[in-house]
Amino acid sequence: MQIQLQQVVPVPLKEKFSQRRSDIWNTNITFDAGDWIKIVAPSGTGKTTLLNILYKVRHDYEGEVQWDNRDLKNISGDHLAKLRQQHVSVIFQDLRLFENLTARENIELNRVLQQPFYEAAMIDEMAGLLGITHILNQRAGVCSYGEQQRIAIIRALVQPFEWLIMDEPFSHLDIANTRKAADLIAMECKKRKAGFVLTDLDEDSLFPYTQVFSL
Repeated sequence: MQIQLQQVVPVPLKEKFSQRRSDIWNTNITFDAGDWIKIVAPSGTGKTTLLNILYKVRHDYEGEVQWDNRDLKNISGDHLAKLRQQHVSVIFQDLRLFENLTARENIELNRVLQQPFYEAAMIDEMAGLLGITHILNQRAGVCSYGEQQRIAIIRALVQPFEWLIMDEPFSHLDIANTRKAADLIAMECKKRKAGFVLTDLDEDSLFPYTQVFSL
């Protein structure tokens, strides 16, 4: 599945980027199936906005976003639900967990949205790899933010996807836990031959063969 951005710019940022060069805004760019993409930029330049546009959470932009040559603005209803359930998974910066549900219940809801990609036992396996087995039966709202980030990562990985969209997914993790999470994400993307779009404030070497773009 290919992603194409054609002269896309968010309306609130249009004036800022009218005379400022960007690798993404106001240009034509294609992300091919299986590409690993990292968007590096300081706060306020539209990293979260970009991912919300790709996931069709925001619509206030000029230009055109295409998923496999289909304009995202024309994808809605059952087709949008299918895109999100079977082809595109997401880790939002604000995580969007159900605080009154347990960590396991948050993950399980995503796992069973459609024909499950993994058996339920995979939740325990991934939780063990990320060191959060002990909080699976706790309410998400009482977990630390770093624990919640790891819950959100597992939730995104237990569903089918061809593209994984991640908005600063390691911002509250220490170096050791960041490496564990990155290794798990890389393993799952390689297994599925999937691509990802990751935003961050800084460059790093977590993922080899990643194409880096700036806003």
